[in-house]
Amino acid sequence: MKTPTTGISKFLDKLLRPLFDKHVRSTTIIDSVDLIHRLEAYVSNGYLKPTTYLCTFDITDLYTMLPQEESLNILTEFLLEHGYHKVKGIAIDAIRKLARIVLTENVFVYNQKFYRQILGGAMGSAFTLTLANIFMWKWEKELVRRQAASNETYGRYIDDIFFTSNESLDTINEWLDQANHFHSNIKLVRQIGKSVPFLDILVENNNGLLTTSVYHKEAAEPYIVPFNSDHPRHVLRDVIDNALLRAIRCSSTLLAFNHERRSIKLMLLYNGYPPRYIYSRFMKFFTKYQRTSAVSLLFDKENDFVALRCELLNKPTISEHEIASRIAKTTDHPQKDIIENPLVQSKLDKKSKLLNNLIIHYMHERRFQSFKTDIHLLWNKTFEKTPVITTRLLVGNRNSPNLTKDLVHRRQALM
Repeated sequence: MKTPTTGISKFLDKLLRPLFDKHVRSTTIIDSVDLIHRLEAYVSNGYLKPTTYLCTFDITDLYTMLPQEESLNILTEFLLEHGYHKVKGIAIDAIRKLARIVLTENVFVYNQKFYRQILGGAMGSAFTLTLANIFMWKWEKELVRRQAASNETYGRYIDDIFFTSNESLDTINEWLDQANHFHSNIKLVRQIGKSVPFLDILVENNNGLLTTSVYHKEAAEPYIVPFNSDHPRHVLRDVIDNALLRAIRCSSTLLAFNHERRSIKLMLLYNGYPPRYIYSRFMKFFTKYQRTSAVSLLFDKENDFVALRCELLNKPTISEHEIASRIAKTTDHPQKDIIENPLVQSKLDKKSKLLNNLIIHYMHERRFQSFKTDIHLLWNKTFEKTPVITTRLLVGNRNSPNLTKDLVHRRQALM
């Protein structure tokens, strides 16, 4: 979006989203792997029963139905409840005024007439997502309390909610009917059963046995980056690796994985990927995790598959890294805070190391071959007996502009 409020919207999103990530993490589902972890904990605690219902519902038109003034009040309440009178030195009143500008100063043209948005936030505006999340934090409080009291799972991904229940179907529908009247602007579309899709996984309760698999919408088309497209080769490799990674993480059984693996292969063939290239990438993916039985794993090694899946599920996802980085930016004095999340702690450690770095770049030329060594020698000689010497000097280079490299792209070999 390129509107007069875009800069303010991005600023508020950068300022406030880390606070939401930090304080509402327990009820926020960030991706399908996060949901799988929550379900595994639910099962290991003995709460899953053959009669357990899986429930999802989504909010209809959440972004465009946000009541503007009420959303600003909830934003203020959120900050005060979590002990913020200022955020990065900016008073709540100033934040509220900036947020009001983002919400109320959205205009568009239709039939040669100007219109101003008086309900909700602009789609595509960075701050609209954060404000919607904070609004839902207030809206879902009663549901969260009920679920926690009955040891049930509850999580929300923006406007999609997943929860479990061991109540009767009539009781669940009664709860959701009540939730449908929490706010006049918030309307729910529900799905309840023993098998429900959520994000990109299908969750099933098979008589007390929880299974998951990759979910594809009926309208989904098997189109990906074609093999003969003018993309860097690493993009094609990433397409295959990410598809396999998702298949392993989301498939709770080898049978489900093999089904998804065949679907991936057909999709790749449909988009022009050579069989030899597909086989090569599959093998490289599995050997990367040091599986000596990679070939047999593709067919009938259930134990190996389970071990590999556990290994990949325990690796942080991109979403986890992004949230940890945002939370780390909100911690000004890490030595005074108790950091429970090791991923956040690692981001803080990296942040503290970077604070004492000086990074210099130069344009690479052959005559500058010894430049890095020379600049380090000069640095040490100049600042040897000064406090500056404790600063870590990093010298890097950028490639010189090269017409051949810019205009000619060589395709890598298949193997």
